[in-house]
Amino acid sequence: MCGIVGYIGPRSAQDVVISGLRRLEYRGYDSAGIAVGSDGTLSARKKSGKITHLDEELAARPLPASHQGIGHTRWATHGGPTDSNAHPHLSQSGRVALVHNGIIENFAELRAELEADGVRFASETDTETAAQLLGRLVDEGTPLAAAMRQVAGRLEGAFTLVAIDSDDPDRVVAARRNSPLVVGVGEGENFLGSDVAAFLEYTRDAIELGQDQVVEITRDDVTITDLDGSTATAVKPYHVDWDIAAAEKGGFDWFMRKEIYEQPRAVADTLLGRYSASGELTLDEVRIRPEELRRIDKIVIVACGTAFYAGLVAKYAIEHWTRIPCEVEIASEFRYRDPIIDPMTLVVTISQSGETADTLMAIRHAREQHAKVIAICNTNGATIPRESDAVIYTHAGPERGVASTKGFLTQVVACYLLGLYLAQVRGMKYREEIAAVMDELSTMPEKIQRVLDEGQQVLDLAGELRDEHSFLFLGRHVGYPVSLEGALKLKEIAYKHAEGFPAGELKHGPIALVEKDIPVFVVVPPRGRDQLHDKVISNIQEVRARGARTIVLVEDGDDEVLPYSDVVIRHPRVSTLLQPLVATVPLQLFACELATRLGHDVDQPRNLAKSVTVE
Repeated sequence: MCGIVGYIGPRSAQDVVISGLRRLEYRGYDSAGIAVGSDGTLSARKKSGKITHLDEELAARPLPASHQGIGHTRWATHGGPTDSNAHPHLSQSGRVALVHNGIIENFAELRAELEADGVRFASETDTETAAQLLGRLVDEGTPLAAAMRQVAGRLEGAFTLVAIDSDDPDRVVAARRNSPLVVGVGEGENFLGSDVAAFLEYTRDAIELGQDQVVEITRDDVTITDLDGSTATAVKPYHVDWDIAAAEKGGFDWFMRKEIYEQPRAVADTLLGRYSASGELTLDEVRIRPEELRRIDKIVIVACGTAFYAGLVAKYAIEHWTRIPCEVEIASEFRYRDPIIDPMTLVVTISQSGETADTLMAIRHAREQHAKVIAICNTNGATIPRESDAVIYTHAGPERGVASTKGFLTQVVACYLLGLYLAQVRGMKYREEIAAVMDELSTMPEKIQRVLDEGQQVLDLAGELRDEHSFLFLGRHVGYPVSLEGALKLKEIAYKHAEGFPAGELKHGPIALVEKDIPVFVVVPPRGRDQLHDKVISNIQEVRARGARTIVLVEDGDDEVLPYSDVVIRHPRVSTLLQPLVATVPLQLFACELATRLGHDVDQPRNLAKSVTVE
């Protein structure tokens, strides 16, 4: 999710790059750095923390004047947020500087190859592998663009790479695969950026790069090629009409809405590098010995708010795949009820920020009881992963909206990965069974994108229901935590009374809330899951008979709900356990649109903070 800037032209490269990094700091704020070329020498400055720390470093150690530069603001993935892991990374000879966004899946084998050739590494990152490969080729006489094509061809994963060569002061070169990169086209100057916010104060003319393309920018030219060196044909010039504030949000009105639409990429990034070509799940951050995981006889998931609902989804999946009993606990209640945990218990904590105070206290209590702790977290180097035995990082990138969206979906994906990994380690699933689930998970970004592309129906529905005062959400199985999450989103940002219930509990009290025209959202399970589907249809009939307006979320092709539904919202067919990844998205869109039409501040709702760091 990192932010990248590149520049060549008559202006001060430092000024342009630092200005662009400030615009991109929402993409990552673990560290920041800049490299410029001047008089045949590269000079770099980089510091952990926010860009203000880099400003202090530049004030203490000024860079030479330059018209060629690259910069980076980091969201840490490989390697903690330290000065040495900050970008740019320099090749061993110091001739090439490189910045990177993404994940290089095969960096370990490439690094081993380089180290065997005597290359010394200065960081823990996957990025430095690309910098050293590129530097070796350039030192051997390969022009920077040709070297970039060769390196990109060897890398596996998702990446944007931007580099400069001290011996080529009039050029910046970049490559892209499954990671954003745009070119800003100026007069006598050109720019590169993770998005247009990096250069919008200088030009509104841009080019979007296609997959597996390399771009060279000089002051007067932009040259785009495919990896084989042929001239690229899939080039998309466009003019940007947004102002700078809108550009930081990708043209969206709210960060929350932008983050909803980033979910296909966030899910794909969280899956990236987790499953090997040999059919093995490889969770590198889970450094608990397999024999210890085989001894586990109980799992306790601890979380707060939206993360708690991700944990409820996880319970269904983990118990189904591993046959290990799994409990889900509200973190703020966990240690005060004297929970029964011991060295045979695995505690799984879920926190987007990694700083949630209640969850952190739960970890400390669990470790006092000698339980093993695995953290699911979106923030590299945060307190919770540091104090846990192991961690699974969700690669959602920074989430600025207080109400979590892509954080939730990536937490659910990480829980699926953990469940499958435990099933693999404990021999509870055949390789082919795990492969089938992973194959379906790999299709989820495309299916989530389809839900987003067809979201206008949900936006229109928000306009129709803006004056309603109360909403109910019903679901069974994994549809129950989806209903809880849908209700929470309305509470958080639309300030509406909303409740989520297990549909089977209706007759035990909640049906008393049903009155004429009250909107009731119902998550219908995919067909074929025991009797769940038919039972939920019965629940729809129960509330419809009492005058409710029924809004039904259902898979493609399921027409059994039509006689009992006022509104039908379709999603792609998926297996039951994976349904939350598509069924949650319309509820996020609905809440965001409803809050917008009510005139609320969607990104900063009243009384709430992004991270709760006090008990």
